[in-house]
Amino acid sequence: MHDLRTFALTLPVLLAAMVLHELAHGVVAWRLGDPTAKMMGRLTLNPIRHLDRLGTAMFAITFFAGLAASVPGFAIGWAKPVPVVPEHFRSPQRGMALVAIAGPLTNLLIAAMFAAIVFHVQLDGVALDVVVLALLVNITLFLFNLLPIPPLDGSRVVGAAMDDRTYDRWLALDRYGVAVVIVLVLVFNRQFQAILSDSSELIVRLLHTLLG
Repeated sequence: MHDLRTFALTLPVLLAAMVLHELAHGVVAWRLGDPTAKMMGRLTLNPIRHLDRLGTAMFAITFFAGLAASVPGFAIGWAKPVPVVPEHFRSPQRGMALVAIAGPLTNLLIAAMFAAIVFHVQLDGVALDVVVLALLVNITLFLFNLLPIPPLDGSRVVGAAMDDRTYDRWLALDRYGVAVVIVLVLVFNRQFQAILSDSSELIVRLLHTLLG
């Protein structure tokens, strides 16, 4: 029952965080000159426009599979990527880097907001659980998406420093990236979670220093 409660609380928090993450990509792309996301109706808070059915289903499947395998905390899901046409930017690589970093930074800002609530508002019960989950989920999305593995956002940030030829080869790795991430998380799950946990704790301490 506790596992079902955790899932029920985590799913809407995660979906909201991913929707805002993708919306940030679209807004920055639009402001930099690419109207694609706007024309396709992606500059909206409507979650239906951003959700990926397979990505949402995978979160549920991997969440409960992790519990069955005694690996709590293991879950992988994703939203529908915002369409971006780099050719609309003055500098495609720089533009893509700015669009990419907007998503993780949005999650970090959301995490900071919930951290301030945790530090300064007296909460208990479900309210406290939701706020703490929102804090941790957004920090996790911030850290995870900054991994320099195509097609994660971190790969676009790293790509901004590459020459054109290297960048083209780098982008060609996108088709393998998700599989690589899944294998890494599965094979090195404990190490991955340990690094993620330590990094999350560091960010929480920094936020406490700034906002506490």
